[in-house]
Amino acid sequence: MLGIFKKGVVSAPKELNSPASFNKKHDQDQDQDQDPLKQFLNSNANAFSFSFGNDVSLAFDPSSHSQLSQQRLFCSMDDIYCIFLGSLDNLCTLNKQYGLTKLANEPMFVIQAYKTLRDRGPYPAHSVLKDLDGSFGFILYDLKAKTVFVSLGADGGVKLYWGISADGSVVISDNLGVIKSSCSKSFAPFPTGCLYHTESGLMSFEHPKNKMKAISRIDSEGAMCGATFKVDIYSKTQTMPRVGSEANWATWGQGA
Repeated sequence: MLGIFKKGVVSAPKELNSPASFNKKHDQDQDQDQDPLKQFLNSNANAFSFSFGNDVSLAFDPSSHSQLSQQRLFCSMDDIYCIFLGSLDNLCTLNKQYGLTKLANEPMFVIQAYKTLRDRGPYPAHSVLKDLDGSFGFILYDLKAKTVFVSLGADGGVKLYWGISADGSVVISDNLGVIKSSCSKSFAPFPTGCLYHTESGLMSFEHPKNKMKAISRIDSEGAMCGATFKVDIYSKTQTMPRVGSEANWATWGQGA
């Protein structure tokens, strides 16, 4: 899976950007070779992609060679697009809870859960994600709301990476090769048990009351890489009222 979000659509933490990246000038051909969408499509013969103006591109290959044990699924509904990697062990229970049919797959459920929370959700988003059992990672884009939602399960069974490309775009993928070629040193593993939302940024859905802290990374060549992010057990977020039925996703994770 691959998501490319131009600067301003996704605001990645500044610590993800390495000072060692792109410190040399590249000619036009080299810059073209670093294009993450081109890299992904060239390395995945069965891949397809969607582009939304110049701001967002999504790409997906159900037969991708990496993480072969994990299924890859794609769904679009009501101008909401979701790429899902992995599986939910309690999908049948979740579908029943959200009024979906037994045939609904994982990205269908994610879209329905997102719509429920966006449109008058009674629960904060982290409470919904904590109810998901299984190994999973997904990228969701709401075209009408211009909203990005990314999450990675806590068990480590699925891996995602995110980075900042030469033009400042945020690139998110399970394909490490694409991330490295397009983001140079400015990348890191996406933290497990966490979510990113356009309005609220990066947070842990397992520990929503704690802030996230950046952990510096140095590669084997001694170069500074993009920072990883972990829960800061000593730092609490500001206490906010519980999310109610009138709230939308702009108040994600605030209160529990």
